[in-house]
Amino acid sequence: MKKLPITFACGPYDRMEALRLGEIQPEGINLRYIAIQSPPEIFARMLKTGSFDVAEMSLAHYMIMRSRGDFPFIAIPVFPSRVFRHGFIFINKNSGIEQPSELSGKRIGVQEYRQTAGVWVRGILQHEYGVDLDTVQWVEGGVNTPRPEDEDMDLRPLGGMSIEIISGDQCLSDQLEGGQIDAYFGARRPDSFDYGRNVTRLFPHYRDEEKTYYQRTGFHPIMHTIVIREDLHKEQPWAAESLFKACQASKKWALDAMKFSGAQKNMLPWLHEEIAEMHALMGDDPWPYGVNQNRAMLEAFAGYLSEQHFLEHAPKIDDLFTPIIAWTE
Repeated sequence: MKKLPITFACGPYDRMEALRLGEIQPEGINLRYIAIQSPPEIFARMLKTGSFDVAEMSLAHYMIMRSRGDFPFIAIPVFPSRVFRHGFIFINKNSGIEQPSELSGKRIGVQEYRQTAGVWVRGILQHEYGVDLDTVQWVEGGVNTPRPEDEDMDLRPLGGMSIEIISGDQCLSDQLEGGQIDAYFGARRPDSFDYGRNVTRLFPHYRDEEKTYYQRTGFHPIMHTIVIREDLHKEQPWAAESLFKACQASKKWALDAMKFSGAQKNMLPWLHEEIAEMHALMGDDPWPYGVNQNRAMLEAFAGYLSEQHFLEHAPKIDDLFTPIIAWTE
């Protein structure tokens, strides 16, 4: 039987490397893996031109658009990107901010208000530290270079929430250094943190903060999921499960390769100590796929989208993902 041809655009991640190299083959599928370094490029090409059959996608953008209706993609519960975000909150040293709660009422820059990283940080600040998000004056713009608005990608909150857009020749990093904004958070680190004199992290010991957060919640924040064209899924419903199984196998392949001690693949001197610490904290599967394995975190994130005025009500998680029968051997 001829295999189903599928194009799959995703980042050049270690957990996807076996698929990219062809070491793992999805059952019944002739997979063409297209590795693209920039996630926003993948998102835009999938959303604007439908360039791929399957693609990496912003979790926030997907949940918002799928819940609002008339969205031609459905997610497979694979999560190729996760990042703890406490270390991505930066403040101006002269802002008077010493505690997270003091972000209430301040001017805070965000790369894109709808960005998944921003949704996570706002949710963490509100629920873990008591920040009143409704008192914040939000300022949106490019982080290290100017960024034009994109009407197709820049999803806005419901109800006319006010967000200031900085002018086209400015960037948030310079404004943070200059004190025009008191704080910034997002997916990118501002250049002013490395080269300026007035920028520091809100949490200087952010790794300790992130580990404590994980121990308390079990959340290693999901940034991206994988979506498949809904028409393809309706025609070939087996393909989603085949891709899910292949992604699981590729992840295991990467974990096994990372643990090989004969000749270290990665340029991290204490890699194996880091692996041991990861397993001690997160268990044998530190990067779980599947809805049930991530249900509490996905439900929390959906709640954040409602609280932050993107959705009137938090969606039902099971309605957002293709059903998967996970066999164990």
